[in-house]
This record gives sequence, structure tokens and C-alpha cells, in this order.
Amino acid sequence: MLPNILSNYLAQVEQAIQQCRNVDIERYEEEIFNSKRANLRLRLRFNGTYLLEINEAIIVTDDRLEFLDYRYHFQDESNQLIFRYDSTPHFPNLPNFPHHKHLPDDIIASEKPEITQVLKEATESI
Repeated sequence: MLPNILSNYLAQVEQAIQQCRNVDIERYEEEIFNSKRANLRLRLRFNGTYLLEINEAIIVTDDRLEFLDYRYHFQDESNQLIFRYDSTPHFPNLPNFPHHKHLPDDIIASEKPEITQVLKEATESI
């Protein structure tokens, strides 16, 4: 049985996606390893063209969620990057390392966004 904090989070993600307009769910995978460890892998298609991929590795520590790794990648119909947030540790000189955001022509410091923020940014970018 999952702790409430993890099951509630997964339910909130699902609900946020259901509230999006013009989205097709190409992949929705909740990989539950044990009661305190899960991976989330989503592939969402907006307006039949724009693609948002969401990947999270989550653990529950001291009744809070900890994200071991994440990636939120959004691209247009030509497979051109619009934005990607991730925690890959390849830009150590940026503030908030390892958290950062890729833009078409730049990489900037960023906090880890909530999935609801990513969904909002994606829908506003279309």
C-alpha cells in the first residue's frame, strides 16, 4: 500500500492532465517499486502535434516527496525544443545546480517546477 502522500500526488497528476484541453495521452505509466518508491513516465500530445514528455523518479522520505530525478521535455510539431526542465547534473556553474531549464537558444537556472506549472506553460506555448 502506498503512503497517502505518494498516492495523493499521483492522483493529482492524473487529475491535472484530465483537466487539460486537446491532449491525447500516448503513455501513462506509474511504475511502483515498493511503498516508498515510484517512477512516473508520461507522453502527452497536445493538439495532435506538440509533445510533452514527463519523467520522474520519486521516493518518500520522512513523509515528504523527494524527486531523485526529473525531466519535463516539450517540443513542437517539427520536434524542435520549446523547453525542457531537468535535474541532470551537467551544468555545475548554474545557480540551483543541478536544476535547470533548456530553451531553444539558452540554458538557465531554474527550480524544479510542479507538473501543473509545466502543463500550464506547455498549453500557453501552443
